[in-house]
Amino acid sequence: MKKKLQIAGGVLLVFLIGMFLVLTDGLTEGKNVTLNGINLTNIPDGSYTGAYAFKRWTNTVVVHVTGNKITTIDIDKELAGADSNEIFRRVIEAQDTKVDAVSGATVTSKAYLKAIENALNDTD
Repeated sequence: MKKKLQIAGGVLLVFLIGMFLVLTDGLTEGKNVTLNGINLTNIPDGSYTGAYAFKRWTNTVVVHVTGNKITTIDIDKELAGADSNEIFRRVIEAQDTKVDAVSGATVTSKAYLKAIENALNDTD
């Protein structure tokens, strides 16, 4: 019985270590994503699709622009379990991607911000 408990404990430990490694893989790189900001001056009215892909932080957004202003941001492909409302609200309020990340969701925030930049900076 004691041997079975030791084996079960060992399996659980290996599982937990594996989950930790999966969940933390790419955090440093994700936190260091460079955001360049956006210039809406020459962006015509329309809807622009942008994507960002890095490990588990992969998403696609559609940014709607009217009168040189971001009016709404929709998700085409969402990060699993991510809440994008707050970061989108900040972008629309600032009309830029140079906004503070959502506390506790820095990498997720930066992934959405980069997708927004990619949508608007690839309009040429």
